[in-house]
Amino acid sequence: MRVAIIAITANGAKLGATLKRGLQQGTLFVLEKHAAADAVPFSERLPALMARLWPDFDGFVCIMATGIVVRSIAALLQGKDQDPAVVVVDDAGRFAISLLSGHLGGANALAARCADLTGATAVITTATDVNDLPSFDMLARDNGWRIEDLSRVKVLNALLLEGRTIAVVDPTGKVAKYCGGKGNLLFLEDLEQAAQSGASGVVLVTNRLLSSGVDLERTLVLRPVDLCLGVGCNRGTTAEEIEAVVARHLAQLSLSERSIKCLASAQAKGDEVGLLAYADGKAIPLVFFSSDELNGVAVPSPPSEHAFHAIGARGVAEPAALLASNGGRLLLNKVKDGNVTLAVAQLSVT
Repeated sequence: MRVAIIAITANGAKLGATLKRGLQQGTLFVLEKHAAADAVPFSERLPALMARLWPDFDGFVCIMATGIVVRSIAALLQGKDQDPAVVVVDDAGRFAISLLSGHLGGANALAARCADLTGATAVITTATDVNDLPSFDMLARDNGWRIEDLSRVKVLNALLLEGRTIAVVDPTGKVAKYCGGKGNLLFLEDLEQAAQSGASGVVLVTNRLLSSGVDLERTLVLRPVDLCLGVGCNRGTTAEEIEAVVARHLAQLSLSERSIKCLASAQAKGDEVGLLAYADGKAIPLVFFSSDELNGVAVPSPPSEHAFHAIGARGVAEPAALLASNGGRLLLNKVKDGNVTLAVAQLSVT
């Protein structure tokens, strides 16, 4: 986590230096008249400094009064899934307060770390933490899952706090491991059982599209990011065509685009404009493999003479998907659709 440590007093600068030594990616910013050699001096007012630094850091530790920080960041706030972590440490180093983005942003953990480094007391106010209960947004964060509708987190966490029964459908088994027996959770095999259970809410872990009968108001859908798409295409294929092919075949498989982990292709496609544009537009990582790497993977489909003559690989989509999934399983053997060849592999559950 890239952390900006900000101090405005001489004593705050000393505390900041201690924090900087303990936070691996910490950068110390100190008001110019108190700045030592290990700090970046600043002279502008705090709201201007925060606005300047806000896009570049994952977390902020502000050594000053809480009110100053609140007024300085108010205009910058966007949402709990977008805002960085903000921790406030008082000038005497007695308390490290998790102020903003305690769960998804990591402020609770950052406050605890600051407390360890300075001997302060960490102040955590998120309800699930103070009641020693698991938090579904932290569950998602820790497992790298995407949350389908962030507003459902508040609903399900409230049910958890009230002691209401929550049905959990999770083929990965990670929810049970994370929760460790805490909370009134009922683990079931599928959504049909969940609907018949009488539970007040449902936590569903799935990469599949939902049927129209799901009660979305009381269902938190967590998306494992576990689909690796192997993509081959003719030279000059547009991003729009690639997008249409991917959307069409994922829909036919009832798979969610929000579970796409990466696109994978041949190294020879590293300059393919349409493929690069599609990946960039969707913010999906794109990985490439050499022909030798692709040829070293056993795949179900027969070799492609066209691909072999063009780039020296006997296939692209299937071996690329399997390589990217670290030996996962194919959910879609390669299909040729217009100028695009597509295969889909799923990461193994670990």
